Amino acid sequence: MSVTAGGQDGEGSDRIRFGDDGLVPAIVQDAATGRVLTLAWMNAESLERTLETGETWFWSRSRGELWHKGATSGNTQEIAGVATDCDRDAIVVSVVPAGPACHTGEISCFHDPLQGDVGSDNAPFAMLPDLEEIIAARAADADPESSYTASLLAKGIDTMCKKVGEEATEVAIAAKGGERDQLVYESADLLYHLMVLWQSQGISVAEVAEELASRRREAG
Repeated sequence: MSVTAGGQDGEGSDRIRFGDDGLVPAIVQDAATGRVLTLAWMNAESLERTLETGETWFWSRSRGELWHKGATSGNTQEIAGVATDCDRDAIVVSVVPAGPACHTGEISCFHDPLQGDVGSDNAPFAMLPDLEEIIAARAADADPESSYTASLLAKGIDTMCKKVGEEATEVAIAAKGGERDQLVYESADLLYHLMVLWQSQGISVAEVAEELASRRREAG
């Protein structure tokens, strides 16, 4: 079985090969970190709604009905991109999540490893959206003395830029001195202070990730 999934200006018009049950597996991953959030199922209508609304819609096999992710929990998933595999019988949906993907409250449904240390939090930089939420919460705190982050944000752009410059210098010094562990430590400090600066300017981790992705696409 196949269907043409329509979209604006021809986007998403590839022919999807749905199974005999009219469904196709949809792997949902965080656009910023690449972390796999869940495996769900789509039929032609839910795929159409996903493409048209810009948020994920799935088909519930247990309930036998369409469902809009986050309709009741508020944990919606904004679409960053949709791609199909080479056989066109599976879909990857890249999203910007507004909250946990799993009904248990876990960020990812894949949080129960069977073997080895493969938990969702071990994906490279998978913790950045979590840190982003923490920094945003500190920014909303009325008391600038409640945390280092809140005080840094309250001091303004000059102080934040100075801190980023200081941390960048520390990174360079550690690298020049061949101090590997210190380089890792200072790099983490630099990344944190960068994220505080991004918060003050209304820039998200996802935007920076997309900029990096666009450069990769341009490089071919």
